[in-house]
Amino acid sequence: MIIGNGRLITRDENNTFIENGAVLIEGKLIKAVGTTEQLRKDHPGEEFIDAHGGVIMPGMINTHNHIYSALARGMSINGYNPHNFIDILDGMWWTLDRKLTLEETRVSAEATYIDCIKNGVTTIFDHHASFGSIEGSLFEIAEAAKKYGIRSNLCYEVSDRDGKEKTLASVKENADFIKYCQKDDSDMLKAMMGIHASFTVSDETFALCRKEMPDDVGFHVHVAEGIADLHMCLKDHGKRVVERLMDNGVLGSKSIAVHCVHINNAEIEMLKETDTMVVHNPESNMGNAVGCPPTLDIFGAGVLTGLGTDGYTNDMLESYKVANILHKHNKCMPNVAWGEIPAMLFENNAKIANRYFKTPLGMIKEGYSADVIVTDYNPLTPMNGSNCNSHILFGMNGRSVVTTVAAGKLLMKDRELIGIDEAAVMAHAREMAAKLAKDING
Repeated sequence: MIIGNGRLITRDENNTFIENGAVLIEGKLIKAVGTTEQLRKDHPGEEFIDAHGGVIMPGMINTHNHIYSALARGMSINGYNPHNFIDILDGMWWTLDRKLTLEETRVSAEATYIDCIKNGVTTIFDHHASFGSIEGSLFEIAEAAKKYGIRSNLCYEVSDRDGKEKTLASVKENADFIKYCQKDDSDMLKAMMGIHASFTVSDETFALCRKEMPDDVGFHVHVAEGIADLHMCLKDHGKRVVERLMDNGVLGSKSIAVHCVHINNAEIEMLKETDTMVVHNPESNMGNAVGCPPTLDIFGAGVLTGLGTDGYTNDMLESYKVANILHKHNKCMPNVAWGEIPAMLFENNAKIANRYFKTPLGMIKEGYSADVIVTDYNPLTPMNGSNCNSHILFGMNGRSVVTTVAAGKLLMKDRELIGIDEAAVMAHAREMAAKLAKDING
């Protein structure tokens, strides 16, 4: 398969931009990159996908998502009137996840993966919770991931908030899925040990998680997202959140610390020294009114910092736009975030994913996974390797994507999903969403 006749952004080490570029895909990998004319001449028998002058670039990676939130869109919960972040968790998300069935989890995953395809997202890291149906929940999501061809790193959210029985079941779900992924040789499924947050997890539970996970697997944990997480940690443990996580063996090069809104410079240094990854979720932080994290300081300190959506959207370009203006607004400085945010999305998300997946991701380069997307963007000003990020920021969004290929598999062509009955999936999702809302509201 050749995808060509487009402006090609490779994201390789030389920031290569090819005006009339093309990429040759063989199996799951990229075989060659060059001009459309040259590749079609050298490989005349290959299927040709015409970008029609649009932009060809690597598939997007989302390093923090919540698939289980999909059916909450438009939902109204009786009596829900949050005044702080704990109210949001207890009134919305913990209420929802206690009612989720395995079928609703599966439908949430199917709907999310379809949206990922339509927004050009080919890899996600998901943090799942369904305390109404824990056992088998990660496996339901994994089956959907296989069906729709999206590379996925999954975990279950361990928490003590619903009692010891649920805690033990959550740890077991993670442990069982980790073992399952270790036997899977597709390089499309990986697992982590999920943790909700410091303020809902005891030292005993941290120890149990460590006991049930191998050395090559890390934690995926919310860190100091709301100020209450910090206050409870200081009150109950006499230390700050990142310090407590370090003392409990949570930090490390395979672990993801999500949000990190209420952390200080000493904690940033702990993250750096332990080589822990951090993921920023700008829309979620703003929507939950928890504050703006010191993301630019974290990035500047050399911590591997990526960009996620926290279930707010599956459009990574939307997250890019919001992060860009959030940090300008927060610092009252128009010259910040121009370089850091695109580096987080286009470079660091791939580096985070490459700590788990064996096939290299994030570039259109020979030997890399064939994760390629095409957008219909037609620039009205000159576009090249030095200004392509500005074109993406101001000229594209997720629904600019017209073609999506993941691991060499064509998932969408010219906005037509391949082998997917979207209408049937959406009809089922609406049915399940109505059922879930009724179960919640009585």
